[in-house]
Amino acid sequence: MITTELSNIGNIIQNQREFFKSGKTKDVTFRIEQLKNLRQAIIEHEESIVEALKADLHKPTVESYLTEIGVIKEIDYAIKHLKTWTKPKKAPVSFDFFSYSARIYPEPLGVVLIIGPWNYPFQLIISPLVGAIAAGNCAILKPSEIASHTSDVIAKIIAKHFDPAYIAVVEGGVEASQKLLAEKFDHIFFTGGTAVGKIVMVAAAKYLTPVTLELGGKSPCIVDSDINLEHTVRRITWGKFINAGQTCIAPDYLLVNKTIKKDLINGLEKCLKEFYSDNPVNSPDYARIISQKHFERLVNFLKDGEVIIGGENQPSERYLAPTVIDNVSLEDSVMQEEIFGPILPIIEYTDIAEAITLINSRPKPLALYLFSQNKNLQKRVLQETSSGGVCINDTVMQVGVSSLPFGGVGDSGIGNYHGKASFDTFSHNKSVLQNSFWLDLKWRYAPYEGKLPIIKKFLG
Repeated sequence: MITTELSNIGNIIQNQREFFKSGKTKDVTFRIEQLKNLRQAIIEHEESIVEALKADLHKPTVESYLTEIGVIKEIDYAIKHLKTWTKPKKAPVSFDFFSYSARIYPEPLGVVLIIGPWNYPFQLIISPLVGAIAAGNCAILKPSEIASHTSDVIAKIIAKHFDPAYIAVVEGGVEASQKLLAEKFDHIFFTGGTAVGKIVMVAAAKYLTPVTLELGGKSPCIVDSDINLEHTVRRITWGKFINAGQTCIAPDYLLVNKTIKKDLINGLEKCLKEFYSDNPVNSPDYARIISQKHFERLVNFLKDGEVIIGGENQPSERYLAPTVIDNVSLEDSVMQEEIFGPILPIIEYTDIAEAITLINSRPKPLALYLFSQNKNLQKRVLQETSSGGVCINDTVMQVGVSSLPFGGVGDSGIGNYHGKASFDTFSHNKSVLQNSFWLDLKWRYAPYEGKLPIIKKFLG
């Protein structure tokens, strides 16, 4: 983005505030029209989106449709339910308020800022935009400059299909983010790492701006002995190595029951060959690391533990093979930070209490995975751990269910979205209490002499 455009950020925001004040975005019919407009824009530019994702991440076309263009399903869900979401909801009142009625009116916040990440650079900026539109807001989008091709495509799509006084894109690097964060917004939605999330929260605090932070963390995957091994291996392999492991909810490490560890490792090796052949570098279905910086960070992890599958890498292509490592220490760097790449450490346990203790000794993760048919064990893990979400006997698929709120807890994030949760995130629930004129009891009015017994009975 050129400097003159950066200096124009204040004007863009002001124009959006004027557009919002016009009341146009509060019209539900207008919102539905804009959601349909967004849907059509994505369909119209499918080829350009796929090409951009391939240029940025070497993302396979099928993965682009499943995990990026598939955001269309989120749009369809919002269109289907929006009229219900926007209706005022009747709230119950106690008998003490028998002459009153209460309702909750969802109303838009105003002008919101959405900052996207580079790993799913299209889906993770469009998905929150769906919520912002559905709730009746104006929005400024800041795509990740690291996924530069996708950022450019997003900017062109939005500029072609939307009035910048309603939805605008600001491209650029750190300077662009800093200039945006120096401005006042009515909500900031950020997806990315914890370190930058803290910066966003500090900037938002200046104006008491509410934030949604979709972060990450080390999502554990517990593998019990009571499983279907073949299905387990396939689901872990897919969830871990899709997008070359650059997924915020990918299984970060395995906690495996000692009795099935050997069989699981053998299964992973077989499955990886089935998915990506004996030489994944030649597979059309395997992505690449986004940048040299991230590639070097990941290769450094290979110094920890023992590489038992994969490990091959080509710096010139930013290629790192699907890798499994064993004999890692909890103090190793690979176990100290989110991996965010195609490296899967394995830690064995003999009793589920060990796995639970390890998980609880660390910051709360964005996702927790459990493979087990044991209902009691499932119940125990759910009760004794805390995470943004849980998926049992599968991986990553929870993100595709619009009726489930998606978000972190503790270090893994603040707030959630998807479906109705997205609408709620970008709305203010305005409480409205209404009294009637047919009766006016005087017990609450001065003078108060002799009314204390009535008050005590009322409170009693």
